[in-house]
Amino acid sequence: MRFSYASLPDHPAREIVDTIVLADELGFHGAYMADETYHKDGWLIASVAATRTSRIRLSPCVTHVILKEPTILAHTVATLDELSEGRAECVFSVGNIAMLEQYHVDWKTGGQIRRIREAHQVMRTMLDEGKIDFEGEFYRYTGLFTSARPVQERVPLKIGAMRGPRSFELAGEISDGMHQALAYSREAMQFATDHVRLGAERAGRDAAALDLGAWMVTSIAEDAAAAKEAARVVVAFYIPAMPREQIERHGIDPESLQPIMDAFSVGDVERAIELTTIELTEKLSLSGSPDEWVERIGSDVVPTGFDHLICAPIDPYLVEAWSGLKVANVPDQQGQLRLIHERVMPAFT
Repeated sequence: MRFSYASLPDHPAREIVDTIVLADELGFHGAYMADETYHKDGWLIASVAATRTSRIRLSPCVTHVILKEPTILAHTVATLDELSEGRAECVFSVGNIAMLEQYHVDWKTGGQIRRIREAHQVMRTMLDEGKIDFEGEFYRYTGLFTSARPVQERVPLKIGAMRGPRSFELAGEISDGMHQALAYSREAMQFATDHVRLGAERAGRDAAALDLGAWMVTSIAEDAAAAKEAARVVVAFYIPAMPREQIERHGIDPESLQPIMDAFSVGDVERAIELTTIELTEKLSLSGSPDEWVERIGSDVVPTGFDHLICAPIDPYLVEAWSGLKVANVPDQQGQLRLIHERVMPAFT
């Protein structure tokens, strides 16, 4: 089991870089940054972090192939690969649906799986060859080239997914891995890995060679109740982003969450957080004491075949930035990474 640090990059930018440096020193596999307009620029943060680290993998997760054009992404990740001396990745998808709507992008007309497939082909060609002529359904190029060349022989391109099953199967068919967001139950995770394997088998590929990463809202503290309280605030914000099918795979009736969504729809953040119970938080996050983490990972993650846990630590800074609320007895992000390193990672090495 590999462990990575996922940043919701709202902290001061230099502090985020310092945290990535610590993650590198502690032996975390990767540092991934949410690539959304709501946050600070993950590509710039990764580029600075590349010059101060030596081992950790670097990539925004996930990045968007609608708002960010695939050839531009390819030359960006190639440049990051040069700066990091061969440690860049690209985890991509169509992006945050709610944010696409804010940009007035029409994503409901279908074809998103075809778009992801085509974007992968474009990025793979640009990264491998440095030039492209292409006539596709979504992207077209004539004589395009770049001097941005990666250090790695093959920069990993991984698909970010949530609902499935088609996105999971596509990842197994064409990509170097799949990072699933917001899956915490054994059922939800098993559904994803089963379909990744199905796609890989259909394409004659070895699913065991793929990186299967679980991106989770997390919080860890010696005070388990405090950790869950910190996670509860951010879980509330993510509930509207979860597809109905995925909610059901956590044993939750989607209709029971409608009051939370209604509260957000009228801007009543305080009410939405109030309605997000600790019971919901326990189902929709990885939060609690180190011992609780070890038990949960062993029972719900490892048996499904996920081999990579991508932890997005919710600390007092994020809780206050997102909600104005304060929580006590919860370490900052660097403190949480140290706890994971000292108390959780040894159980899975």
